[in-house]
Amino acid sequence: MKAMVLERIVNLADEREPLRLVDLPEPRPGAGEILLRVSACGVCHTELDEIEGRTPPPRLPVVPGHQVVGRVAGNGPGAGRFPVGARVGVAWIYSACGACARCLGGNENLCPDFRATGRDAHGGYAEYMTVPEAFAHPVPDVFSDAQAAPLLCAGAVGYRSLRLTGLRDGQVLGLTGFGASGHLVLKAVRRRFPRSRVFVFARSEAERAFALELGAAWAGETAQRPPEPCDAIIDTTPAWGPVVEALASLKSGGRLVINAIRKEEGDRDRLLHLDYPAHLWLEKEIKSVANVTRADVRDFLALAAEIPLLPEVREYSLGEANQALAELKDRKIRGAKVLRM
Repeated sequence: MKAMVLERIVNLADEREPLRLVDLPEPRPGAGEILLRVSACGVCHTELDEIEGRTPPPRLPVVPGHQVVGRVAGNGPGAGRFPVGARVGVAWIYSACGACARCLGGNENLCPDFRATGRDAHGGYAEYMTVPEAFAHPVPDVFSDAQAAPLLCAGAVGYRSLRLTGLRDGQVLGLTGFGASGHLVLKAVRRRFPRSRVFVFARSEAERAFALELGAAWAGETAQRPPEPCDAIIDTTPAWGPVVEALASLKSGGRLVINAIRKEEGDRDRLLHLDYPAHLWLEKEIKSVANVTRADVRDFLALAAEIPLLPEVREYSLGEANQALAELKDRKIRGAKVLRM
């Protein structure tokens, strides 16, 4: 089978083609696993974090990709939840132990043995992959393969972030950064909280225009102050500067939810600009998002199908994965990027 593999950690500023197209043996499903013939796989900023070593794979080479849609091509011993031909999706959560206190308490995203698709196990930048059947999800018919792919991570982790804000209908939500996850959160908020206004902070004029096109009440630059302070803000950027600026745009008692696996080091000195009275006083909160649970993915797919929430996507061939990653690194974003096999 054809696959794009990461063989070494690189800096994308120096190496614009970090992945190599290779031929690999078609994988065989083990006990409790299914074999997927991949049809689409989303391209996520977390892949940049893997490639550049902020969340490095434990072993190389590895096939990246954790927003995977495909058809079941075979069942391993003991597997049978999905018939051959069924369409399923695979998210960032590849597996968890299911027995620890975190798993039993509904927080499998915090499991010490959490394994990530495309980092700890081969992912979807390939024609085939395997996954434990318990961690695969039926994909609603309303979505095409390309539309479903970003829902599995950008959508699901955005949904988890929104839930963690504690937002109530009528309150003001801020979104700093407006890529794949941000545009899906905006669409979900307009459905679930119709009286809430959404303010978008983005450094790109194109992203700000896109946000207004999708129904944002206001869009400004990262350091701009909105028409009024926000009750909650979700940060989806790879940088530190937007975190500091977001805290200054929060109401008293407001919550900033940081939706990122890792932050880049380029502007870490911006944290030295933190001013206690302006940024942290009056019981403002900062909460991070760690991974997703299967319930996040399942619940968000159901909500997205009900709306229906159809992501804006740009498609690339498998061999164009490096181009898609480079554009993501350069912040050339409108909606979500998806590889088609």
